[in-house]
Amino acid sequence: MNSIDYISPIVTLISAPLLFGIITRVKSIFAGRCGAPLLQPYYDLFKLFRKGAVYSRTTSWIFRASPIIGLTCMIIALSILPQIGNRSFFSFDGDLFLLVYVLGVMRFFMIIAAIDTGSAFEGMGASREAFFSMLAEPVLLVALVCLVKFTGNLTLADAFTNATGQWSIATLLIGVAIFIVLLAENARIPVDDPNTHLELTMIHEAMVLDHSGPEFGWIMYSSAVKLWLFSAIFVQVVMPVHIENTLLRYPVIFLSIFLCAIIVGIVESIMARLRLNKVPQLLAGAGAFSLLAFLFAARGGV
Repeated sequence: MNSIDYISPIVTLISAPLLFGIITRVKSIFAGRCGAPLLQPYYDLFKLFRKGAVYSRTTSWIFRASPIIGLTCMIIALSILPQIGNRSFFSFDGDLFLLVYVLGVMRFFMIIAAIDTGSAFEGMGASREAFFSMLAEPVLLVALVCLVKFTGNLTLADAFTNATGQWSIATLLIGVAIFIVLLAENARIPVDDPNTHLELTMIHEAMVLDHSGPEFGWIMYSSAVKLWLFSAIFVQVVMPVHIENTLLRYPVIFLSIFLCAIIVGIVESIMARLRLNKVPQLLAGAGAFSLLAFLFAARGGV
């Protein structure tokens, strides 16, 4: 790995909260408002880290450890994700399965932490999260397996490198499926609304109602890193041109990730949130795209 490859994860960890600021600014522009500054997510994180935490008497160590475990899982996931065309820190044949499992471990601890509170609302949010993730995880896994099949490489680094600049029906279908999973996994509209305050309609936000102070700050930060992770996967799949120059490739990829955040903001501005019984249909459609892409890839990436 080049020296710049070691700087990339650090820049990612610093820049991840900016994606939330970009999405909020785009939504404000569409609504005709000035909106919060781009750096507002950083201000919110600093404010939470300076506060104290309040714990319910019904919670155990699981509730307190869940935010740190979630952040650790996201850092491991970033270490597995290829560093923009080059091998990651943990690159090996079949590393896509470890990536999916690490994301699953993060979700598992978030769910049991919500249940640990004994709150009916958080238990309801945990139930919805478990159900929708059960539909979203296979879509992501099939899409990544399809990418490996399409490129003929067993590592994500080689798969992303060979897929870049090779547009086909298969890669287009994979990109659509991954973008839908991006919206679902990051609690974005039309699957979930991160700004809602109606407990009966919340999914992700209902799970973190009892978290406060630094723990809630770690959860928000982990969500930002997760959004960056899925955006990086999406960008590396649909990138139309493979850039050989390393010094040029990094700025282009980072700007493309910010462009992905702009697209998410546009989607949230022009679409309404789906009814909960319609979300499985959306994820089923994404699964159909992944399976169809696998069929195209099996026939030679037509």
